[in-house]
Amino acid sequence: MDIESLCDYAGSFKYVEQDFPFGEEVLVFKVGGKIFLLVSLDSYDGFNVKCDPEYALTLRETYSGIQPGYHMNKKHWNTINIHADVTIPLMQELIRHSYELVFQSLTKKVKEALASAG
Repeated sequence: MDIESLCDYAGSFKYVEQDFPFGEEVLVFKVGGKIFLLVSLDSYDGFNVKCDPEYALTLRETYSGIQPGYHMNKKHWNTINIHADVTIPLMQELIRHSYELVFQSLTKKVKEALASAG
């Protein structure tokens, strides 16, 4: 998955914001102010996504291209290597999974604010 496809896909979900809180090299995708995807623009070899802890372990055992999140909480985040054995449909599934986990964790008040803002 090239960087443009990744950005288009991650940006296609409702209420997504893009930001550079860690400097110009790291693009962050958020929903409700919470991060669900990080990608380095300097050396695009992969990206970090949030993941259910049990599912994360299964993925890491199954795919060499899925590792504990680089510079992230290793229990809840995975780093996906785009040059390894992870298919584009699986990458998309993992991005969606991350978005849904984060969106579901938002408070009712935040979800209502997002909905009313459009």
